[in-house]
Amino acid sequence: MKGFTLVEILIVVIILGILAAIVIPQFTEASQDARESALVSDLQTVRSQLELYKVQHLERYPHIADTGLPDASAANFVLRLTGRTDQEGQIIATGKFGPYLQKFPTNPFVADADGPNEVLFGSLETAPGVGAGWYFNNDNTTQWFGKFSANDDDGDPLHTSL
Repeated sequence: MKGFTLVEILIVVIILGILAAIVIPQFTEASQDARESALVSDLQTVRSQLELYKVQHLERYPHIADTGLPDASAANFVLRLTGRTDQEGQIIATGKFGPYLQKFPTNPFVADADGPNEVLFGSLETAPGVGAGWYFNNDNTTQWFGKFSANDDDGDPLHTSL
């Protein structure tokens, strides 16, 4: 009768375990690197589209309503970037400008169901300790006015150097 002995099978299992211990951490790092690359790409895209929006809308960012007053509503901010608008920023289907984004990006570092697409507004350089995916500085009295940044679940700034 021919076959493998118990010792031979154990040696093969041990070798496979060692190979798995070497390979699995590399996949974990690759996943993290892919999420970071996606975030950097999304940040660059949104920031460039925010500047284009500003140029085409009388030097106003999308947080300014068609009345000319600030509108710190994340839903309207996103709609102005993903929909069509006129020069004053009014959201209308026949608008001359937009859409600037086909879909508002999801922050891959925020796990909360609503957080990855949520935009918070404020006057700091980065969002203070919140779980929202994105932060837009809407205070034109600060040096960070118009800065769009990403946060993680703890509200820590991500890639603020971009």
